[in-house]
Amino acid sequence: MAKVKNDAPGMRGDRSRNDNGILRKKRSDTHIGTIEKTYNIDLSERSEMHLRTFLEKNNINSLNDLINDKKTNK
Repeated sequence: MAKVKNDAPGMRGDRSRNDNGILRKKRSDTHIGTIEKTYNIDLSERSEMHLRTFLEKNNINSLNDLINDKKTNK
């Protein structure tokens, strides 16, 4: 997959858009280690855990909520 330029203010990481212009959702089978590396955060979980599992375990609605919460708690 080709790298895309960050095209929205405050957008972190490389996220593409759907045909209608809305940011596409992050795949729920993405490993936590990838999320930690991409967003430079420490989630204190196994790196092979899936994003979906982590979000369900911690009662978080989305990757966006997770990232914004981590930024405000630093």
